[in-house]
Amino acid sequence: MKLIARYCRPYALRMLYGLFIKIVGTFADLGLPWVLSYILDEVVPVGEIRPVLYWGAFMLFLAVAARYCNILANRKASLVARDVTRAIRHDLFVKTMNLSGRQTDTLHIPSLVSRMTSDTYNIHQMVGMMQRLGVRAPMILIGGIIITLTMEPVLTLVLVILLPILGSLIFYISRKGIPLYKKVQSSMDSMVRIMRENISGIRVIKALSKTEYEKKRFAEANDGMLHRELRAGSVMALSGPLMALLLNIGLTLVVVVGAYRVNAGASEPGKIVAFLSYFTMILNAVIMINRIFMVASKATASAGRIEEVLDAPEDLLLLEPSEEESRRNNAKAVLHERVPHIEFKHVSFGYHASEGETEKYCIRDISFRLYHGESLGIIGSTGCGKTTLLNLLMRFYDVTEGQILIDGTDIREIPLTTLRARFGVVFQNDVVFADTLKENISFGRALDDTAVAKAAKDALAAGFIEGKAEGYCHKAAIKGADLSGGQRQRLLVARALAGTPEVLLLDDASSALDYRTDAEIRKNIREHYADTTTILVAQRASSVMQMTNILVLEEGTCIGYGPHEELMEHCEIYHEIATQQMGDVE
Repeated sequence: MKLIARYCRPYALRMLYGLFIKIVGTFADLGLPWVLSYILDEVVPVGEIRPVLYWGAFMLFLAVAARYCNILANRKASLVARDVTRAIRHDLFVKTMNLSGRQTDTLHIPSLVSRMTSDTYNIHQMVGMMQRLGVRAPMILIGGIIITLTMEPVLTLVLVILLPILGSLIFYISRKGIPLYKKVQSSMDSMVRIMRENISGIRVIKALSKTEYEKKRFAEANDGMLHRELRAGSVMALSGPLMALLLNIGLTLVVVVGAYRVNAGASEPGKIVAFLSYFTMILNAVIMINRIFMVASKATASAGRIEEVLDAPEDLLLLEPSEEESRRNNAKAVLHERVPHIEFKHVSFGYHASEGETEKYCIRDISFRLYHGESLGIIGSTGCGKTTLLNLLMRFYDVTEGQILIDGTDIREIPLTTLRARFGVVFQNDVVFADTLKENISFGRALDDTAVAKAAKDALAAGFIEGKAEGYCHKAAIKGADLSGGQRQRLLVARALAGTPEVLLLDDASSALDYRTDAEIRKNIREHYADTTTILVAQRASSVMQMTNILVLEEGTCIGYGPHEELMEHCEIYHEIATQQMGDVE
C-alpha cells in the first residue's frame, strides 16, 4: 500500500477536490430521508399544500445535487486513477529496461509482462474505487448511524449490535483472501509464459503437428489459474451472503420493533419510513465496504509484486576507480597505441554462481587482448559460452571473477549508456520491429538517409530494400515475418553498422546467409570499417579464418587462441572443425 500512496501523493490536491465534491454529494444523500420524515410527520399533518411543495422542491434539489456531485467526483476519481496507473506503468517499464540480465532471469519475462498489465490494472481499479466509495461508504455508514440515533435510538441499537460482527467478518475474509490472490497472479505468470511461447513458436508447433499437445499444456495452466481464482473468489464471496443474511435479519427486526413502537405511540410513521431508508443506505454502504476490501486485496497483492521490481537493487553498480587505477590509465593514455582496445583478464562467470563457486562457472579464466581495428573470431561447440562473452562485454551481467577493460578502463567504471553506445551488435535472436526498414536501421538514432543507405549497402541489404515498392519506407511486419531469414540478418547487420560503431559484435549473424554473401559482407566490414574492432561469433570456420585472432572455446574454457594458420597447426579441435567444414584448407 505504500507504493500506491507514494504514487497518489502528486495528485493529492486533485484528490482532495474530488473528495470534497463526493462529501457534498453524500451529505445531500443523507439529508433526503430526514427531509422525507419531516414532511410526513410535521408538514403533512398541517394540511397545507404550499409547505409540502416547498419541502418537496428542496428534496428534488438535494437529489439533483447528490447525483451531480457524485458523477463529477467519479469523473475526477477516474482521471486520478488513470494518471496514477500511467505513472506506475511508466516507472515499471523503465525499471524493467534497466534490470540486469541476472535480475531478468530471476523475475522471468512472462511475470514482468503480467505485472505490467494485470497487476497495474488491479491498482487502477483500487485507486478509482477508493475515491468513489472509500469516502462515501464510511460517511453513509457513520452518518446514517448518527442520524438514526437522534431519530430512533432504540431501533439503532439493533443496527449497532450487528456492525462489530460484520467488521470482524470482513477483516477475517480479507486476511485470507490476499495470499490467495498472490497465488492467482503467479498462476497468471505461468499462463502468460506458455501463451507467449506458443505465439512466438506458432510455426514450429504447426510444422511438428504439436497443436493438440500445446492446447493441452495451455489448458492445464488455464485450469490451474481458474482453480486458484475460484478458490480466492469463493473465499472473498463468502462475505456477501453472510453480510446480506445478517443485515436482512436486522432489517426484519427493525420492521417488527418499529411496528410495535408506532402502535404503542412511542414513535411516528415518518421516522420509521426514514429509518428504513437509512437502514437500506447503511446496508448498501457495508456491501460497498466489502467490495472495497475485495478490490484492495487484489491490489495489495499486485502492489507487492510491482514493488518487488521497482525496489530491486541496482545490480550493475558503477565502480569508482582507485587512485592507482587512475594513474595507470593516465599513463596508458599517453601511450595510446599500446593500450588494448578490449581486454579480458582472467574472466570467469556463472549465471547462478558467486565468487569461488567454480563448479557453477560456465566461463573459466578467459584472457585475451584486442587492439583498435583488430578482429576476433569466437568458435566452439553449442553451449560453450560464446554468447556469454558478448553478454559480459556489453555488461548485461557482471563478471564473477576477473576484469573486462575497454581502453584500459574497467567496464564497471563506465556508465552503461556510454559503454553500450560504443557497440554495434547483432544478437542470435535479434528483433525486426514493426516499423519502416529505414527506422529499423536507424533505430532512433536520427541518422540521415545517406548513413542509412551506406549501412544497407555494406550489409548487402540495399538490393532487396530498394526492390520493394516503398523502398526504405516499407513497413516490416512484426518480427520481420514478411522478410526471409537472410533478409532479416542483412537488415540487422545494417543496423549494427549504421553510425560506424567503435566495436562491432556479430553473434552468429550469418547463419541464414550463403557463403558468398557472408564473405562479401565480411569483406565490406574489413574495407569500410577498418578502425572498428570486430568480434564475430560463428559456427563456420570460413567465417572466422580471416580474423586477426580466433578464440576456440570448449565447455567455457579457452583451448586455442591465435590466427587461423597457427590454430590449424597447434589446435586439434579447430583443425578438426575446419577440415570437416572446408576440407584440407591451410
